[in-house]
Formats: sequence, structure tokens, C-alpha cells
Amino acid sequence: MSLKLKQLLEKIAKEKAPGPAPTFSALHLLHTMELVAEKHIGRTKLSEELKIGEGAVRTIIARLKEAGLISISKTGCSLTVKGRKLWDEYRKIVDKKFEIGKCELINAKHNFAVLIKNCGHKVKTGMEQRDAAVKIGAKGAVTIVFKYGRFMVPSVSDDFSRDYPATAKQISKLLQPEENDVIIISGADTLDLARQGVMAAAWTLIDDC
Repeated sequence: MSLKLKQLLEKIAKEKAPGPAPTFSALHLLHTMELVAEKHIGRTKLSEELKIGEGAVRTIIARLKEAGLISISKTGCSLTVKGRKLWDEYRKIVDKKFEIGKCELINAKHNFAVLIKNCGHKVKTGMEQRDAAVKIGAKGAVTIVFKYGRFMVPSVSDDFSRDYPATAKQISKLLQPEENDVIIISGADTLDLARQGVMAAAWTLIDDC
């Protein structure tokens, strides 16, 4: 189901329409669904949260509505039954997100972590996740796999808890990973960019889970 959501949102983001090219991506659509899933929300507030113009937000709303993912009422936008089903399936994989403190592997003011369920076997070097985060504007990202009861960072550390105990303790307490789960930490100058970076990094794993 999460793969279906990714394919659908990327298809919506690439749709051509009269006028200028869209100034949003599939990740903006994903963030919109996240915001709408939490509560009814209007166009102005969406524009503020997404940090894009109201014209782009109008297009996002129109396309998500056309795809049957959201509905619109006087109180704002909300997920449809179809939208909620796809969102809930996505959240079964991309599970928990938290702002965390300092991460020894990233020199950034703000750091954000996300737990991705049962995708450890798909992580290679972690470079794809790092590059996706940097492309968004983050300073970097670290991909950590929980395997054989311990944290490992491909090509960096076979025992993250031993080498980076402070960060390992924090993410273990907050995210409570299980075997084959993945934790991605993204750092940036702002909390919003750190959050965007970690979601862009997580997005690279959805195809493979």
C-alpha cells in the first residue's frame, strides 16, 4: 500500500497542466496528507506549513481531491476513506518521527529522526538517503540499521551504540526499533529543513519495502 501511495503522489506531482510548471514535489503532497490527517486544515494554513505559495497549494488541493485522497468542506481539507487507508498503510512503515538533540555524525543545529519499519535489508551504503536529504537543503543524513540486536551504520560503524553511545541511547529510547528496522537522522540549520530532509531520505526506501 505504501508503494501505491508513493506511485500515486509522484504521478500527481508530474501531471502537466496549463500555465507554469508546478513548484511542488511528491514530498509536498505527502506533507499535505500528513497535515490533513492530523486535523481539518485550510489553504492559508497549508501554505504556511508547506512554505509555498497559495497558488501552488490550490493546485495541490485540486489534484489530491481529483485523485480521491482529500475532500473539502467549510472547515477545511480532510482525508477521504481512500486517503486515510493509504495514509495509514504508509504510517505502518514510516512509523515514528522525533526531534532529537546533537548527533555526533552530523554537524547541524537541528536534528530529526524517523523510524522505518522492516527495511534494513534494503539499505546499501546510506548514500542514497544522505543525497536525498542534502538535495532538500539538509546538511546530511545518517542511516542506521537495527540488526542482530544492535545499531549499525553501513560503511561507518558495526556497533553504533559502542561508537556513538549518546545518540544511540537517545534514539533507542525514543524510537524503540525492532529487528531490521531503519532509523534515519537528518540535520539542518532549521528544524523544518531537518524534518524535510529526513522525510526525503525515508522516501528513497519506500519502493523497496
